Amino acid sequence: MRATEGHPAPEWRCTTQQAAWQARALPVQRSAVQGFRDFDVLVQHDAPRQAMRGFGATFNELGWDALQALSADQREALLHEFFAPGAGLNLRLCRLPIGASDFARDWYSCNEHDGDFAMRHFDATRDLRGLVPYIQAAQRHQPALQLWASPWSPPTWMKHNRHYAMVPPPAYMPDNGLKPEQAWSRSDDALVMDDRHLAAYALYFRRFVEFYRSQGISISMVMPQNEFNSAQFFPSCVWTAAGLARFIAHLGPEMAALGVKVFLGTLERPLPEVVDAVLADPNAGPQVLGIGLQWAARQAAAIIRHRHPQLELMQTEQECGDGRNDWRFARYSWTMMRDFIRAGASSYVYWNLVLPEGGASTWGWKQNAFVTVDTAAGRYRANPDLQVFKHISHFVQPGAVRLETVSITGHDNLLAFRNPDGRTVVAVHNDGSSVLPLRLAVQGQVLAVELPADSFNTLLL
Repeated sequence: MRATEGHPAPEWRCTTQQAAWQARALPVQRSAVQGFRDFDVLVQHDAPRQAMRGFGATFNELGWDALQALSADQREALLHEFFAPGAGLNLRLCRLPIGASDFARDWYSCNEHDGDFAMRHFDATRDLRGLVPYIQAAQRHQPALQLWASPWSPPTWMKHNRHYAMVPPPAYMPDNGLKPEQAWSRSDDALVMDDRHLAAYALYFRRFVEFYRSQGISISMVMPQNEFNSAQFFPSCVWTAAGLARFIAHLGPEMAALGVKVFLGTLERPLPEVVDAVLADPNAGPQVLGIGLQWAARQAAAIIRHRHPQLELMQTEQECGDGRNDWRFARYSWTMMRDFIRAGASSYVYWNLVLPEGGASTWGWKQNAFVTVDTAAGRYRANPDLQVFKHISHFVQPGAVRLETVSITGHDNLLAFRNPDGRTVVAVHNDGSSVLPLRLAVQGQVLAVELPADSFNTLLL
């Protein structure tokens, strides 16, 4: 179909392992839908689902350090690709850690002064050397950037074991200094559970949000803990549902005073009963405006959506891979995006934007990134994860509505959306080893295309 006045031309972008983001010609002619035998997949414009808030990734110190190995022109070109509206990935909903994540340069919190319940010694100025300039650089390309934040660990003096980690590392990982008696393999709350500590920790969140505002950076939402069910050898903290509810009862009013939302997250295991228990608490439940899910919580996303349809569902961190940044994992990345969005997630957040070659965290875990930097040579490489992610994030605009699809012939490895401008986006993966003929029924017309073997495709109609 050709462009007509006021209507841009349809687009088709295709990515294979050999060639990324190739423009392909769409058939000019379409036929009218007469019956079920005329199409393979029906895009149901009369069956809208969740509205999409956006796509993003995470700001971490090691990523900013990697970017410093590039020239200023290279760095700006990457940030433009990541954040500029309409240019590349269209990222606009991003995450930042409160204190150290597993991709910080080393352990830190914003207050290691034992017993400072009034937060008089709160200090986030370390972030001026990494996270703040990283975010400000992104804002120059995307002024409407939205941010949310969560900690990996509270200050150590607030925890029973007084250490940033919960368990010692495997023998092949760097030592984290945890003494045997500090290991926390129990499933109960690692934070000291009294009102004095809980109130001080809520104030800690408030001071963090206020500090970032002083730098011209607005945080619109927080979650109380990254992966609260997992005792890790890097910064982490285990919480029970009851403990989270007690803390959210303190955190909610502090955030409400700043106009900041509280979401329950990040849930990394298929445990809908944890969500149920927190929301059932009369003091915590009304404070929670959404749910943040990542990793194995994908298995529970549809259940949580069904039980709590009034709350926004967010995917909060894509699984991180193994540092190989290969086509195999990019194919898996697609399945994660597809499943979370089908289950009702209104946003999807990748993990690291940029890492140096190898992708090792400070604590020794090699992970993937959109872009890998050869810091010695001052060069970078865009990885397959970026190309696959772009097939959705580039085209699906904020406020787009996901559309249900009906497969007549068994091929349902796709997602469909209606953008606010009325255009239809269909992202489809041909996961087979041969060309796939596909007839799409969209708004009463059939579009017949042939998808290359092992390819990712986006049709903007």
